[in-house]
Amino acid sequence: QVQLVESGGGLVQPGGSLRLSCAASRSIFIIYTMGWYRQAPGKQRELVAAITPGGRTNYEDSVKGRFTISRDSAKNTVYLQMNSLKPEDTAVYYCNVDISGRGYWGQGTQVTVSS
Repeated sequence: QVQLVESGGGLVQPGGSLRLSCAASRSIFIIYTMGWYRQAPGKQRELVAAITPGGRTNYEDSVKGRFTISRDSAKNTVYLQMNSLKPEDTAVYYCNVDISGRGYWGQGTQVTVSS
């Protein structure tokens, strides 16, 4: 079992940046792939970025070149650096880990991109 707590969301103007953090209650990053998901109103939750235990990353096409996922294993924290934000990035962002077929989610953090 693991608890995940996201932070760092907020209101930002188009073109701005935010860094989201996801703190885990125990050390899991060297074992499991971590993902950042988002869910906009009326839409399905979608994978935005993921990082494997080996450090390999992948991104949803619309965020490639703008978002960067990283981790600090010593702090049990995964980050999502979001640059050049667009209104369509507005959503609740969640971090996720799948452990033995069970998905764990944080409570989410709201990101709103608006002028």
